[in-house]
Amino acid sequence: MSWPPKKTDKLEVRLSTETKRAFLARCRSEARSASDAVRGFIETHLASPGSFQMLEDKDRIFTNLHGRHDWGLDGALSRGCWNGTRLMLRQTPAWICEQIKASGLRGRGGGGFLTGLKWTFMPQTAGERPHYLVVNGDESEPGACKDRQIFRNDPHLLIEGCLIASYAIGARTCFIYIRGEYVEERERMEAAIKQAYAARLIGEDNVHGWDFDLHVHHGAGAYICGEETALLESLEGKRGLPRVRPPYPAGAGLYGCPTTVNNVESIAVVGTILRRGADWFAGMGTAESPGARLMSACGHINRPGVVEEALGVPMRLLIEAHFGGVRGGWGNLKAVIPGGASMKLLPADQAEQALMSFEDLKSRDSGLGTATMIVFDKDTDLVRAIARIAYFFKHESCGQCTPCREGTGWMWRTMERMANGEAEMSEIDLLLDVTSQIEGHTICLLGDAAAWPIQGLFKHFRHEVEDRINSYRARRGVYAAAAA
Repeated sequence: MSWPPKKTDKLEVRLSTETKRAFLARCRSEARSASDAVRGFIETHLASPGSFQMLEDKDRIFTNLHGRHDWGLDGALSRGCWNGTRLMLRQTPAWICEQIKASGLRGRGGGGFLTGLKWTFMPQTAGERPHYLVVNGDESEPGACKDRQIFRNDPHLLIEGCLIASYAIGARTCFIYIRGEYVEERERMEAAIKQAYAARLIGEDNVHGWDFDLHVHHGAGAYICGEETALLESLEGKRGLPRVRPPYPAGAGLYGCPTTVNNVESIAVVGTILRRGADWFAGMGTAESPGARLMSACGHINRPGVVEEALGVPMRLLIEAHFGGVRGGWGNLKAVIPGGASMKLLPADQAEQALMSFEDLKSRDSGLGTATMIVFDKDTDLVRAIARIAYFFKHESCGQCTPCREGTGWMWRTMERMANGEAEMSEIDLLLDVTSQIEGHTICLLGDAAAWPIQGLFKHFRHEVEDRINSYRARRGVYAAAAA
């Protein structure tokens, strides 16, 4: 704009401002409409008879999940942590295992195996080989961030759980393995452990009568170390490569000794379950997926974050009530990955009916996994999104198994060509055949995790890939004719 400005320049500035105001007003109106729609859906759902009852505040385990209160020992004591722990450790280890089994607690790291049953696989008595508890905090699944909140805001729940679980399996030493990128979280955990040692809650000759040491180990950022045997290799100072099983960790784990590996959340809830009773925990959720757990959501939603909710909650209710709904309203939803990037996605029509439980998502050929939802709206290029996930698994493959080492790279390169439309139609079935050759043919589940997102894409959105290929061919034909 020249100086001094001309009258036409002033008019352009005035029109531009009015346009901006009109645009902002329309955005506010749409936001209010979306908010009203979300509120109306929640109210209608809760008012209907027999509807899912959302978790009440009195039943929450992680009462400092968002860090609004003191994370230290004084704050933890005021919230009930360490209350009655001495009485718990006066019971037999078998009693504790039975209580955890009765609660129905299932692993929160993705596998969903019964936690109490897993503890009973350990030898009943400690012989020459010591027992170890290892807590898997290598939270590297794309989108997952629930364990990070425990490290940051409720570390003493985890420390208390480590003590109780170690007593139940006869371990005197526990290692917490933290993801390499979690620097502040590791520092927070180490500070909390120092507080517990200073208060004689853990350590030798502690107030609970079970000599117990707790150590934090910082990983180096490898996704594969989230697999329990690769994690044990890393703890021993070796390259993180999954072990061939058997032997299983309960027989020969860390340093060749009996070892139990559990997820952070699985251990952090143990103290509260024993305080409030197995029946209390089992009374929440569903018959096959009892209890509550941490769930998170990211992507095209209005309020990404982590919440605690009872298992069996309808996916739509979870997204609308806790995460502010889908960007642009529920009608703008395209697909949801329900349990982290390694699970198969669900289209919008299935997401509307799905429940966040192990059995319901399994029946839909997907999985609960880490309960980490990745939400995609209708503007998403799903083909390119899955190609990016394929690259992640190709990059994180340890290379030990041939199907995974060679297959993940081949799948990524094929998906990239499909995202550009450069592939042939015949390659779609070829790609699906390759995923089936990788799935179930590797030492660990990384090969399966790389195959499932691609299988989910073609199960529900194969037409998008075909349209992409046809469109690319049409453009090439037009350009070739023009050049001639």
